Amino acid sequence: MTYCVAVRVDQGLVMLSDTRTNAGMDNIARFRKTFTYVNPGERAIALMCSGNLSITQGVKTMLGRAIKDSALDPDVETILNCPTMHRVAEIVGDAMCSMQGQYRNTIEMQGSAADASILIAGQRKGGKPRLYLVYSAGNFIEATEDTPFFQIGEHKYGKPILDRIIQRKTSLEDAAKAVLVSMDSTLRSNLSVGMPLDLAVIERDAFDFRVRTRIEADDRQFWKISKGWSAALRKGFQALPNVLD
Repeated sequence: MTYCVAVRVDQGLVMLSDTRTNAGMDNIARFRKTFTYVNPGERAIALMCSGNLSITQGVKTMLGRAIKDSALDPDVETILNCPTMHRVAEIVGDAMCSMQGQYRNTIEMQGSAADASILIAGQRKGGKPRLYLVYSAGNFIEATEDTPFFQIGEHKYGKPILDRIIQRKTSLEDAAKAVLVSMDSTLRSNLSVGMPLDLAVIERDAFDFRVRTRIEADDRQFWKISKGWSAALRKGFQALPNVLD
């Protein structure tokens, strides 16, 4: 399994994913779940994948092939030259639909799940930061002011902190801390999610990545956040009234 989270606030976009895949108790591996595409000064896009790995890798391959083909033929439409972020979501959705149509029945006949989902976060010049969630069928929804973040994979453990903290006015710095705490909560409660982590940040109107980094298991800053959050929870718990008085 996996856990990916993406947040859209006024100042930009924050994305975080783990790297663990689990195809059974004795078949655990590491695969990158976040993929970035950038045309500096014009657009920056991140894709985050969850679900059937062969499906999401196939989608990524189709997108990459189109980008290569566009170098020889400018008329080939890609996520790096299409006119809007909405069109980016449509292109990714079409690729998802194609992969599902080609392989879903065969995958399910073998007893495996073919469902997959992809988060798309990015901004192009002339547009606003956008965040989309693409489903297995290729359809998608967009994050709004009422729902400023999306999660895919093992999302339930990391949702409470996001519900309490993330708002439109939240700073990029606080959004980054919130997704790291969200991931820490998930790591503690679900063995199918694991280090290392991939963090990406797109600052509004920069049209490039402010941060693209891998957080390893021995990262001091991450474990400082983890220990600090645990201590704050324990302190807050001890301050609660005793219901048995």
